[in-house]
Amino acid sequence: MTSFADAAPHWAQLSPEWGIVLGSGLGLLVENLEIEDELDYRAVPGIPHSSVPGHQGRFLLGKLAGRRIVAAQGRTHLYEGRSAQEVTAGVRFMAALGVRRLILTNAAGSLNAGFLPGSWMMISDHLNLTGTSPLMGGPHFVDMTEVYSRSLRERFADAARAEGLSLGEGVYAGLLGPQYETPAEVRMLGLLGADAVGMSTVLESIQARALGLEVAGFSCLTNWAAGLGVAPLSHSEVLETGLAAAEVLVRFLGRVLEGDAMGAG
Repeated sequence: MTSFADAAPHWAQLSPEWGIVLGSGLGLLVENLEIEDELDYRAVPGIPHSSVPGHQGRFLLGKLAGRRIVAAQGRTHLYEGRSAQEVTAGVRFMAALGVRRLILTNAAGSLNAGFLPGSWMMISDHLNLTGTSPLMGGPHFVDMTEVYSRSLRERFADAARAEGLSLGEGVYAGLLGPQYETPAEVRMLGLLGADAVGMSTVLESIQARALGLEVAGFSCLTNWAAGLGVAPLSHSEVLETGLAAAEVLVRFLGRVLEGDAMGAG
């Protein structure tokens, strides 16, 4: 049986330790990547291609701050008619290449009055409200006590402080979509303890933890959730705000990777 790693055997030989999934409008990070190779999602059996604007659909192998990483530029979503297994195939591909630490990014709506649009929220925990799981089909009882690595969160928090950046930390609610939430649903999510809401990430983090990967998650807060702002929600606003915020992500991500490279040196 052909494995994911067989699609890019030379990538696996280079043993990239870090992986990153780029959400809507966050492709600016690739401009800071020393790209060594790229691979269209269609070239990897089992990896679906996204139909959503802002999700290009390719893997990039390269270096950032001295560390070799695999970047997934774009993702697929359940609301595109995909299964939980399909939307997490990219995570399994990166794990097959040797990735052991995974950074998940997304665009999200803010439910927390202290987290302004245009800022970043580091995910401390999540609510999986999609109604499914990539582990369905067997008794895969994975411990989810610490989905998002405490040690990685501490490192990113230290890096953000060193860069003079504001980095909130909170709970991400993952919903099915594709419609945005109603004001009543937003009020419900707030009562459940959510600080941000989006349509991705939770299934990827579940899959990553099942594979033994360390996970860090970041939400680019592109807008107020429905009922908390005055402007109608739009995907174009999400892309525009994500593009402006991507530079901030590059700064504190680069600092963490630089420290990792020095530690390995």
